[in-house]
Order: sequence, then structure tokens, then C-alpha cells
Amino acid sequence: MNPHEESRCENCIIRELNALRSLKKEELKAISDAKVTRTVKKGESIFKEGEKLNGVFCVRDGVSKLSKLSENGKDQIVKIAFKGEVMGQRSLIAEEAANLSAIALNDMQLCFIPKENFTESISKNPEFIQALLKNMAHELKLADDVIVNMAQKTVNQRVAGILLYLDRHFGSDADGYLSLVLSRNDIADVVGTATELCIRTLTKFKKEGLIETEGKRIKIRDRKGLDQLWDGV
Repeated sequence: MNPHEESRCENCIIRELNALRSLKKEELKAISDAKVTRTVKKGESIFKEGEKLNGVFCVRDGVSKLSKLSENGKDQIVKIAFKGEVMGQRSLIAEEAANLSAIALNDMQLCFIPKENFTESISKNPEFIQALLKNMAHELKLADDVIVNMAQKTVNQRVAGILLYLDRHFGSDADGYLSLVLSRNDIADVVGTATELCIRTLTKFKKEGLIETEGKRIKIRDRKGLDQLWDGV
């Protein structure tokens, strides 16, 4: 199969990771004919909080942070979106402006699906509606977990949690460092703390032999120790 055929929605294996797998072949063909493939460089904005979206973004490759601006002007990262995820679907279905901003954490490939093609499939395909509802219910569960963790777990526990999350979802490079490199500010925004406290926490972990660092890169040295810290053992 040539690259052009692989990029078509009906042949793309990425759709098996999201609600698009419930669409019929003719619906996927219509979406594929209308979609626009984009390359987004690291640090570039995909969409901004308050922006009216004219479609959804399917992540073919790369990673994006989804964040919300708090009243004190600080970003709170609420999710990290990676391959297979569809961004913007809640806002499109609710006919509301985006309640989050999306920024590429590394170079990304995205497929933009226009609103009319996405909503047409919703109106015609009950299985697609059910798949979307299940996806959004899962997103709500994850949001509930984040709220509970923010309220009940310490900063040490939350930093340990994000390191374990990065290791579980993105793995390590050839040198053993976490493949997805986040800035200290981004880690702080994920766990909901000040950057200075995040840096002190990572320094503490390093002294305790839980991790090793080289610039922004982090290597987990004691996964069991991080697991125990996360669990409050």
C-alpha cells in the first residue's frame, strides 16, 4: 500500500484507536476526501481556549498538551493527547467554543476533519454516537480522577505519578531516559504546583536515587520506589 492510500481514513490504522472505527466505509471515504493533513511543529498552537472550532483534529503522530488558563493566569495541563486521539469533539458536539488550548509538545501530524463531515456521521450512524458517548464518559472519569488526585495526593505523589504515566505511555529511549521530554514548567502544570517546587521535588527524587537527570531528560532508576510513593506506602 502506497503512502497516499495509507493516509486515507478507510485504510488508516489510527482510526482503530478512537470512535472513528464505528464509521462505515462510505462515511470514512467521505471524511477522507474532505480532511486536511497538517504538520505542526513543536511549540505551535493547534487551537486556543475560547476559539470556535470548525472541525476536529485526529492525532496521527506526536503529542499535544491540552491546558486551561486559571484565574491567576497559570496554565493547568489537564490532558496529554497522543496518537489515535481526537481533539475538539466535545466542543463541536456541544456547539461551544473550545474550553481548552492545545499546543504541540513535539512535531505532530494531524488530520483536520471539517465540522459538517463529522456531524453528518453523528446524525446518520447510531454506533458512532454510542462510541463517542463512551469516549466522553471515559474522559469524564479521567477528569474525576485528576480532581481527586489534586485534592488528596501530595506534590511528591503527583510528580511520581506523572513520571510513571510518561514511562507507561511513551516508554524510554535507547539511553533509558523517558522518551517524551517535558519541561519542568510543563511537569509543574500537569501536577498543579509551582515550577520551583517541582524542581525541588525532582532534585529530592534524584538524591533519593529514584531518578537520574540530564538537562530536561529524566531516567527512572527506582520504579518500585515511585510506585510506592504514588500509592502512599
